[in-house]
Amino acid sequence: MYQYTDFDRQFVRQRAAQFRDQLERWQAGRLAEDEFKPLRLQNGWYVQRYAPMLRVAVPYGELSSKQLRVLARIAREYDEPEAEVYRRATEKQGLLGTKHMPTHYGHFTTRQNVQFNWIPLAKSADVMDLLATVDMHGIQTSGNCIRNITSDERAGVAHDEIADPRPFAEIMRQWSTLHPEFAFLPRKFKIAITGAAEDRAATGWHDVGLHLVKNEAGELGFRVQVGGGMGRTPIIGTVLREFLPWNQIMNYLEAVVRVYNRYGRRDNIYKARIKILVKAEGQRYIDDVEAEYQQIIEHDGAPHTITQAEFDRVAASFVPPTLATRVLQSADKTEAELRQHAADDVQFARWLARNVAPHQNPALRAVTLSFKRLKQAPGDASADQLDTAARLADRFSAGEARVTHDQNLLLPWVHAEDLHALWLAAREAGFASANVRLLTDMIACPGGDFCDLANARSIPIAEAITERYQDLDELDDLGEIDLHISGCINSCGHHHSGHIGILGVDKDGKEWYQVTLAGSDGSDLSGAPQAGKVVGPSFTAAEVPEVIEAVLSTYRDTRQIVDGKRETFIDTLRRVGPDPFKAAANGARFKAEEVAA
Repeated sequence: MYQYTDFDRQFVRQRAAQFRDQLERWQAGRLAEDEFKPLRLQNGWYVQRYAPMLRVAVPYGELSSKQLRVLARIAREYDEPEAEVYRRATEKQGLLGTKHMPTHYGHFTTRQNVQFNWIPLAKSADVMDLLATVDMHGIQTSGNCIRNITSDERAGVAHDEIADPRPFAEIMRQWSTLHPEFAFLPRKFKIAITGAAEDRAATGWHDVGLHLVKNEAGELGFRVQVGGGMGRTPIIGTVLREFLPWNQIMNYLEAVVRVYNRYGRRDNIYKARIKILVKAEGQRYIDDVEAEYQQIIEHDGAPHTITQAEFDRVAASFVPPTLATRVLQSADKTEAELRQHAADDVQFARWLARNVAPHQNPALRAVTLSFKRLKQAPGDASADQLDTAARLADRFSAGEARVTHDQNLLLPWVHAEDLHALWLAAREAGFASANVRLLTDMIACPGGDFCDLANARSIPIAEAITERYQDLDELDDLGEIDLHISGCINSCGHHHSGHIGILGVDKDGKEWYQVTLAGSDGSDLSGAPQAGKVVGPSFTAAEVPEVIEAVLSTYRDTRQIVDGKRETFIDTLRRVGPDPFKAAANGARFKAEEVAA
């Protein structure tokens, strides 16, 4: 993990002190609400439906066990609203059918951040001070600026990796933090970077998506995509460069964002994202970026060229950790023991198949702890669970964990011979569901129970589907399926990229849900990124589980089995076409009298 320097620490602590001063002036009435709002947003403090929400940055997803423990402390000691606020929230949401609104929780997001939903603003400065003690903050997790830079959760350990993207992500983080020219862009700006053959970071769906590649000469560089995004207008990023030398990436990003800052729409919030500019201008935008890049290189002196010395300085923080010194048994013995444990316990066998990924080091594995289970929203983690995750990271993963794009935690440094012991410990903690990449490993935003922008609740829909599909035999039979749920068109649940997407919409003040099919995030399973297609008019909340069941039944009836291997859901959908699935979904609608009841 990147090790903060004295400068880094001083910077974060000064920022926390500035925020405390701003908060106190606002509380004393010396700072007006409209003056304080942008200041709190720049530090990650929103005001949501009922209470403030804090978004904590987790750059490229890396967390230490020490940081996890501080997040647990924040959840335990600060994530609790005032009694009247909570009474009002539970009463109002109860009218919609929400039975419980948890407190003392953190929430992992698709952008590898951690959010808290209930911290009172009066305690916000104390929380910022506490975060600073472990080199954490909420800087630029909101506002029209360059947000948290995300990456593949297996960065640095993936067996299919071309180059480790984390040093580049860290250099980008340092470049973008409080960048004077880019502090007030037309709209928020998101960058994702991957260095593996498989795109596990959904780069095509970002304002800028960067993929490390090698050219025919074996030189390292970047494939650069610009203008991707979800929301009201889902668009896949346009390739501006198939190959850009690695040391030029910062100069090129400077050009990309400068052109956006100059020409991006500021008169219409719905047309302000860079995706709209790229789509509208096409080749002219690309030409302007290239011209700006040449200006930076030829006339400005290429100030952001990454020198080998600078790269080496940052990369030194990303060497593999020194694991526990012990005499490891042979790989053959380890494999024999794992096979025996798997033969003795089908649950362990399933966990090995689903939650354990290969590693660059043949003696190690990358293991996903599932945060998808009954009675908790996808990605939610209680204070105790965060503490437990920290203990598992210390014991099994050199004190390190990663927040995944799919709202789970990954342990990147697990000895293969420790897998059974880790499984036992994870099972006791409730993290060992063997459902990774299966239907119940769904993405979902907090939705209308918490978010002021949401049109409908996401969590009850996720809960209803999870409850219906608890049989692991059935889940295994269905195979790998991406199910994504968003509570509004802002698409925080990435519904556009789901094999099955569910979008909450408002119709005459009531919650309805639109269903899409055949979306893709760009992973090997899903193929080239694309937005799903709507199956028809929206459904009631009660109809949604029936719709999902009808769609999956159609899959079972139409899939092919070749050489004993079942065709995946997404491959069947693309081979057969959407019509049978649409007909099945629309056939699951309730009669009018059932809806009225």
